[in-house]
Amino acid sequence: MAPAIPTNWHRLEVWMSEVWLTLIGIGEEGVEGLSAAARALVSQAPYVVGGARHLALAAELIQGETLVWPSPFQNGIDAVLARRGSSVVVLASGDPFFYGVGATIARSVPPEEMLCLPAPSCVSLACARLGWVLQDCRVISLCGRSLHRMRPFLQPGSRLLVLCADEQSPAQVAAWLTEEGFGRTLCHGLEALGGPAERHYDFVAREGVPGTPGRLSLLALESVPDKNTFSLPLASGLPDSCFEHDGQMTKREIRAVTLSSLAPRAGEVLWDIGGGSGSVGIEWMLADQTCRTITLEPVPERAARIARNALHLGVPDLQIVQARAPEGLKNLPCPDAVFVGGGASRAGVLEAAWAALKPGGRMVVNAVVMETEVRLMQAVQEWGGSLTRLAVSRMEDVGRLHGFRPAMSVTQWVAWKPDTSL
Repeated sequence: MAPAIPTNWHRLEVWMSEVWLTLIGIGEEGVEGLSAAARALVSQAPYVVGGARHLALAAELIQGETLVWPSPFQNGIDAVLARRGSSVVVLASGDPFFYGVGATIARSVPPEEMLCLPAPSCVSLACARLGWVLQDCRVISLCGRSLHRMRPFLQPGSRLLVLCADEQSPAQVAAWLTEEGFGRTLCHGLEALGGPAERHYDFVAREGVPGTPGRLSLLALESVPDKNTFSLPLASGLPDSCFEHDGQMTKREIRAVTLSSLAPRAGEVLWDIGGGSGSVGIEWMLADQTCRTITLEPVPERAARIARNALHLGVPDLQIVQARAPEGLKNLPCPDAVFVGGGASRAGVLEAAWAALKPGGRMVVNAVVMETEVRLMQAVQEWGGSLTRLAVSRMEDVGRLHGFRPAMSVTQWVAWKPDTSL
C-alpha cells in the first residue's frame, strides 16, 4: 500500500527527501495531459526511463539522459536500481500500477522511496467513451497471456475490457469467440485512446474485424452467447460433459462436494494428486483467478487430456507434473490444500502430502475401493478429520420403465491441519 502523503509540511519535506524514483503516467495526448508537477519533474530529471513511444511523447520536456527499456527488461530495472538515491523518472502508459511497470518496480523499491503520478488508464478512457460502469466490467490482458483466460467470464450480458497484445489480437479474439459459440458478441475496438489518432469502431465477432486494427488497441466486449452455447456456471460441479475423459474422473455430484470440502480461497495452491481428467484442479482455479493448481498425473495420455481440458475451460496456467506420487511431490511449492483422487493407498503418498501441507490447510481424499478405505481409517487415527460416505443414484431406462441405478459409493476423508502458530 502506498504511504499516505503527510499533512504536516515538515513531515512532507522528510517524506519527499526519501523519494528518488518517480513514476509518471503519460497518455497519447503527450505532455499536454501532464500536470504542472509532472512536467517539472520530467524536465528536471537527470535520468528518464521509458519505452521509445513514451520518451517520444515527452521529448520536448526531457533535458537529462534517457534510457529506452532494453531486452531483457530486467536489465532496465537493474539500471534504475543502480541509480538509487539520485533522481530518476520512469514514464509509463496511463496508470503505472495497472498492468504496467509499477508492479515490477515495486518488487525492488519500497513505496516510501517512490512517488507515482498516474494518468487515466486505457480502461478508464474506454468506459468514459462507451458510458460503461468500470467496476462492473472484467479486465483481461492478452499481453503474454492466453486468450482462453476469457472463457470463465463469458457470461450472458457480461462486459469485458480486453487489453490487446498487438494489431493481430482483435481478429484472434473475434475468431476464438466465434469458435466458442459467442459469435454474436458485440465488439468495440478502441485505439490510441486520448490522443489525436484515437479511433473507435464496432463489429460483431462472427463478422470479423473491419479494416486493419492499430497496435495500441483495446476491445470492449458485450458477451452474447449463441442459442445453444453453454456458459460456464459460477457454482462448483460442472457437467461431466465439459471434460474430455476416459472414465477416470470425479463425477459431477461428488466433485461439487469435494470442492466444498477443499474450501478454495483466493491465492491458494492446490495439489491434485492423480489428476485423471483434471476436473477438480480445474474447478479449483475457476473459483478465483488467483487460485493455482499443480496436478500430478503419471499417465502421458491423461496428462495431455488435462492440458486440453484446462485450456478449453479457461485455466491454461494449470501446472501439470507428469510423475507419480510421492516421488513427484519433491520440490513443489507447499500447498494450501491437497486432493488425492487416486493412489492414496500407495506407501508414503498421504505422509508426504500431509507433511508438505501448510498449517491451516485442508486435505481431501476420495476412496472407492476398500483398500483405500482401510488407509483412510488409519489416517483418521493419525491426523484426525472426518469420514463421509457419499452415494449417488441416477435414473435409467428399465425396458419401457425407469429406475434409479446406484453408482459406486465414495468415502471421503476431510482433515484440516492444525495451525500451531495461533
